[in-house]
Formats: sequence, structure tokens, C-alpha cells
Amino acid sequence: MSEPFRIGISDDFYTEAAGPLEHVLARKLSNVPGVEWEKLRTDGGKFVSAGSLKKYDAVFALAAAIHEESLLGAERLAVVARWGVGYDRIDVPALTQAGVALTITPAAVRRPVAEAILTLIFALSKNLLAQDRVARAGGWRGELPKMGISIGGRTLGSVGCGNIGQELFRVAGSLGFGRFLACDPNVPQERVRQLGVEMVDMETLFRESDFVTVNTLLNAQTRGLVREEHFRLMKPSAFFINTARGPVVEHAGLVRALRENWIAGAGIDVYPVEPPPKDDPLFGMDHVILAPHALAWTNELMIDNGSEACDAVLAVARGEIPNGVVNREVLDGAAFQAKLARWRG
Repeated sequence: MSEPFRIGISDDFYTEAAGPLEHVLARKLSNVPGVEWEKLRTDGGKFVSAGSLKKYDAVFALAAAIHEESLLGAERLAVVARWGVGYDRIDVPALTQAGVALTITPAAVRRPVAEAILTLIFALSKNLLAQDRVARAGGWRGELPKMGISIGGRTLGSVGCGNIGQELFRVAGSLGFGRFLACDPNVPQERVRQLGVEMVDMETLFRESDFVTVNTLLNAQTRGLVREEHFRLMKPSAFFINTARGPVVEHAGLVRALRENWIAGAGIDVYPVEPPPKDDPLFGMDHVILAPHALAWTNELMIDNGSEACDAVLAVARGEIPNGVVNREVLDGAAFQAKLARWRG
């Protein structure tokens, strides 16, 4: 049809993913007839305001929130393509009600996040921050406050064993860990047996793991899932790592566990509020490694995220069902099917 397929790109891309964004758009979209895109302005880069989506058929979302009111007047919108796998800032039921598919990019994310987790495991186990401080101060190894540890024979645990958790165990399979433990009510033992993973309950995972990692999405069921009582179960020599979402963890419980040395340390890439307040107690702790929710961010991650998201949007532009749909119940709905039919050749 003569009218172009229009894509809105949330404006936080232009501050947080500039460079890779333009490269992907040029490579994937520039030579596609009838496809146009432009910056979608949000309220402070955080929220897509009411009425701002009404001229778009698709939206690329990085971190901007899309709520029910964002969809007012957005009758032609068919797909929101999230660059990443977390969608806690997007009102999925509202999208479904409006006949809009939500897609994510699991293939692009799994390996970079697994590498980020292993980066923290090695940095914590080798006492990297203290090594750096001593060396910079002109000191030498005898001045280190403690020795590092080997990961050989240690137990690696994961709260959540989906896309990223399974990739973590896959990549870690040759590193010499003694056991792999995971807790995930949605993953049966049979699915991960070949990875050498034992499915256990939360208490067993926290009690027996030397490294506890969080690899679950944030939703109503997982908010506050990891609590003070779980940290009390951990070994004093164990480390806690969260690269998933901050609100999955009870922050006060984590702070207390670290402050009172219930555990040996932590690696934290995500926070209850992002960016975190400057008086967050974690900033003053020497046995905690912190990152600004960017440890998995590489040029390759952004390019792969963009390619996967573009493929989903282009499928809709051809009148086809995209890959990576979260709210699959929308696919057979009359509203979504009518939008596909509009673009079907």
C-alpha cells in the first residue's frame, strides 16, 4: 500500500546506544521500501506519553516505559520491539488488550549476560578490587587483605534457569565447577539434565552454593523474591551476583548481609532504582563490585539486539508473525490479525 510503515524509536536510544543504533538501522532498514523511522520523544526519556504512538505501526523500546495511557489513540500500532529481554517497564496486558505484540531479543542477550556474570565471578574470587587498590598505592602482594579462591570444585547456583541461566551453565561447563544448582518452577529437571544442572529449592540453592547468581525476569511473582532469610542461609565464604533486575532482591536484606559479613561479597549490576541514589550503602563497601547496569553492554550486544528487533518489526511490515513474542495470546486476536492483513502483500 502507498502509506509507509512507520517506526518510532524511543529517544533514550540516542543517548545510551548511539552509534550501534545508527549502524543497525542503516544496515537493516535503509533499503527496505516503504519503511520510515524517526525519534519518538518521551517524557524525560523515561515514559511514552499518551497520544504519542498514534502515528506509528511499530516502536523500538530501550528503557522507556509504555503504560496503558501510552496507547491512547494508537490504533495502528502493531508491535513494540524491546531491545533486550526485560519488559518490566512495559504494560503487557495493556498491549494485549490493544492488539499489540511485544517482542524481545533472547538470542542477542544470552551470551553477553552470561559473560558478564562470569566476569563478576572471576573478579570476586580473585579479589580483583583489592589487588588493584594495593598495586595503585605502590604496595605489593603481602599487603593484600586476603587471598583469592579457585572456582575449581565450587558450586554455582542460579535463581532462574531460563534463557540466560542455561547459557551461564553452558559456558561455565568447562571451568571446573563442582556442581551446578538452579531453582526455577518453570523448568523441569529433564530440560537441564544434559547441562549437569540439579534443580533444587531456594533454600538448598542458597545454603549450598559458593556463587549465587540471579537470572530471572522481574514480575509480580519475582519482585522481592530474594530476601534477608535467604542471605542468612549462605556460607560466609559465598558471593552473591545480580545482573538481572534490582527489585528481584530485597535491597535492605542484601545491604545487611554485606554490612554484617554474612557473605564474602557481591557483584551488582542492577538496582531497585536506576540510577541508584548516591547514598546507597553499597557504594561504601570494599567487598562489593558495582556496575551501572551495563556490564553486558558491548557493541556486539547492541548490534545483535538491534538486528533481532529489526527482524521482528520487518516481519510485521510484511504481514507476518514475528519471532520473540512475549504475549503470544495476542497473535490470534482479531485486532492484531487485522493489522497484519493491512501490510500483507
